[in-house]
Amino acid sequence: MSKSTVQETQSVPSRARCPQGKGLESLAALVRSVEETPEPIPTTIKGTIPSWINGSFLRNGPGKFEFGQDRYVHWFDGMAMMHRFRVSDGDVTYSSRFLRSDSYVLNSKADRIVVSEFGTMAMPDPCKNIFSRFFSRFTIPKATDNASVNFVKYKGDYYVSTETNYMRRVDPQSLETKEKVDWSQYIAVNSATAHPHYDRKGATYNMGNSYDKSGFFYNIIRVPPPEEKQQKEAEEDAADLSGAKVICSIRASQPRKPSYYHSFVMSENYIVFIEQPLKMDVVKFMRYRIQGKSVHKMMTWEPTCDTIFHLVNRHTGKESRVSYYGEPMFTLHQINAFEQDGFLVMDMCCGDDGEVIGDFTLENLRRGAGEEIDKYYNSLCRNLPRRYVLPLTVDDDTPLDENLVTLHFCKATAKKTGPGKVYLTHEELYDDELLQYGGLEFPQINYAEYNGRPYRYFYSCGFGHVFSNSLLKMDVHTKELKVWRYPGLYPSEPVFVAAPSATQEDDGVVMSVIITPREEKSTFLLVLDAKTFTELGRAEVPVNIPYGTHGVFNEMG
Repeated sequence: MSKSTVQETQSVPSRARCPQGKGLESLAALVRSVEETPEPIPTTIKGTIPSWINGSFLRNGPGKFEFGQDRYVHWFDGMAMMHRFRVSDGDVTYSSRFLRSDSYVLNSKADRIVVSEFGTMAMPDPCKNIFSRFFSRFTIPKATDNASVNFVKYKGDYYVSTETNYMRRVDPQSLETKEKVDWSQYIAVNSATAHPHYDRKGATYNMGNSYDKSGFFYNIIRVPPPEEKQQKEAEEDAADLSGAKVICSIRASQPRKPSYYHSFVMSENYIVFIEQPLKMDVVKFMRYRIQGKSVHKMMTWEPTCDTIFHLVNRHTGKESRVSYYGEPMFTLHQINAFEQDGFLVMDMCCGDDGEVIGDFTLENLRRGAGEEIDKYYNSLCRNLPRRYVLPLTVDDDTPLDENLVTLHFCKATAKKTGPGKVYLTHEELYDDELLQYGGLEFPQINYAEYNGRPYRYFYSCGFGHVFSNSLLKMDVHTKELKVWRYPGLYPSEPVFVAAPSATQEDDGVVMSVIITPREEKSTFLLVLDAKTFTELGRAEVPVNIPYGTHGVFNEMG
């Protein structure tokens, strides 16, 4: 892609660069409630599952969308369902369980929705008198513990997480729900993301919000590695976030309209928090119970605001005095970041606007085939990979209005515009071939070996439909793609598993759960050779699985 072409494409909305959907099939079958499978069941193997794979592929996502006569509004609201594909010696079993969160238990007991979620407000109890129902609207509801986004790890324990202050510890083997953990009991935050980062010493980093009379803050959290296990007869089976601390608090540029964020950037020495123009209106949020509006109604896309990149040394917790900023953009997931020759290189999936989050209502996702679903899909922003480069040595002597990026492999620019201010322009990290797959999301890398380091490959989902309908392998050096795609098949986020004797970055396999709206109980676990991106084998399981969110591979099994 030439320099002029890059400049032209950056001014064209991503949805206009990708092909328009026409005659798309309905995906309603992928967002319906299913039954759990608590006891492991066998699968049918086609092809070969490498015998060296030994562990559990764990997936999370919404699996129940109604209680009694009450229906959820937004896809994010569905009750968390955990899935486990146990892989050993070329064989695979499958099991699943609903998370027994307080939300799930209370809703089940009442046979109606009694706990508010992201897009659904719980209505007052109809059995109460009119005065009780009226005054209940003035009570701010407690945050949900419906942790349907991801599996995360702290001090060796697995938790399922969402974006409130609550997580649930779980058993990764039985999928048993354990205790509820409240972040605010350990540190002064009232939320945390479901996308922590892990360093090579075993510490976990995350971000969470807090607010007080002095303002709204984005906080960087560090949870230390697990301590050496003491020799004792019985070790207490309990959640342990002891030693967690806030290492940096970043003041929101607009305290009454802080930014929404889903994840953050981490390299070997730095954390970058991206303050994007997708805003939460705090005043409206405090009134939303009275207005009867849900959380997603409080979010607004404000394209007149810049995107601000806050650079923090993750060892000292000190925020850079340099203010890095760029044009408005929206991001959910980062790909990777690394430092080289005095620069921090950041790759991420980005869109032109952030209104897409509120659009994922179940009504939209269940639209009929053809014109109905076509219109919805064609209205959505398409996320595409971008590269930003932050110069790390900006000072008073740095010249103004000159491109400071001298990395030969980067087309991104950074220009000092004033004292302590640097304007970033991104590089499009793809060639035109990617556009035919509708852009991409859910990026994954060989995390254990290459997170925070120079890398070459990432794996993701292509979005030629509202839900992903292809798997992609991107070479960031050449921008070449390898693709797995078949009509009517919808893959989950790909997860890379390294081979035990790996000598190269892509020595291993990529796993994804494939579902289809075309045939009942036709789910399968797909295993691809990560290098060639060709199918090695699949494990067919006679169950229906809704479209999910994120997952991990647990090597302990």
